[in-house]
Amino acid sequence: MHNFIPPERFFPYLTWQDIETMPDKENVVIIQPVGSIEQHGPHLPLIVDSAIATYVTGKALAKLDPNTPAYALPTQYYGKSNEHWHFPGTITLTAQTLMAVLTETGESIYRSGFRKLVFLNAHGGQPQVIEIVARDLHQKYEDFLLFPLFAWRVPNPCEELLTEKELELGIHAGDAETSVMLSMLPDVVRMDKAVCEYPQGLPEDSMLSMEGNLPFAWLTRELSRSGVFGDAKVATKEKGDRILEAFTDGWVQVIKDIYEFRQPS
Repeated sequence: MHNFIPPERFFPYLTWQDIETMPDKENVVIIQPVGSIEQHGPHLPLIVDSAIATYVTGKALAKLDPNTPAYALPTQYYGKSNEHWHFPGTITLTAQTLMAVLTETGESIYRSGFRKLVFLNAHGGQPQVIEIVARDLHQKYEDFLLFPLFAWRVPNPCEELLTEKELELGIHAGDAETSVMLSMLPDVVRMDKAVCEYPQGLPEDSMLSMEGNLPFAWLTRELSRSGVFGDAKVATKEKGDRILEAFTDGWVQVIKDIYEFRQPS
C-alpha cells in the first residue's frame, strides 16, 4: 500500500501511540503528495501526476538521512483537473472540494501535534488552490508551518534535455512527462501511440500566453485534439532517469531545509 514510499516513512503504518510519543513533533516533516487523475494523451495513463508526486516523495525519503524525521501521507490522487474534463477518464474535484480536503487533512495533522506540513504537488492546474489552503491554515494556526510546493521546481536538467519550443509549450504529456514515465512506469507507456502536438491558435505578437506572467484561461480541447501539449515522440528513458535523479536529490535538500526551517518572527 505504500507504493514508492519506504514503509518506515509511511505515515499510515504508524500507530496512534507512535504518534503520541514521537519526540520533537513540531519539527517532524509531514508530506502530502498531491496529484490528479486526468487524461495525458493517447500514450500515457491517467495517473501521471499522482505517480510523479508519489515517486518523488518516496525516493527522496529513501535517500534522506535516517536521523531526519519525515513521513509521507497517502497520495491525494484526485485534483482540480476541469481543464481536461472533456476527455473521458478525467476525474476532477472542484477547487472548493480540493481546498476542503486539504484543509481538513491539515487540521488533522495539526491536532496530532505536528507543525510542519508540505503539499508536494505535481499537477500544474492547481498550485494556486494549494497556496490558498496553505496561507489560510497558517493564518488560522500561526504556529503551523505550511509549504505549498511544486514537484518540478527543484533544480533539474530539463533546459539541457528539451528543445526551446518544448520548454515553452510542452507542458502536458510531452517530452518531459513521457520520459519520466518511461523511467518510472515503462509498462504503462504506449510509445506506439505517442504524438507531437503543440497548442494551436495561440495569439501571435501578444504579451498574453497560456502560462507565465499574463495568462489567459483555457481548456485543453480548445488547443489540442489529442490532449497533448508537446512532442512525446522524442521522449526516452535516459532523459527520464536524469530528470528523476535530479528531482530526488533536490527534494532531499528541500526536506532538510524544511526540517531546519523556523518561522521568521
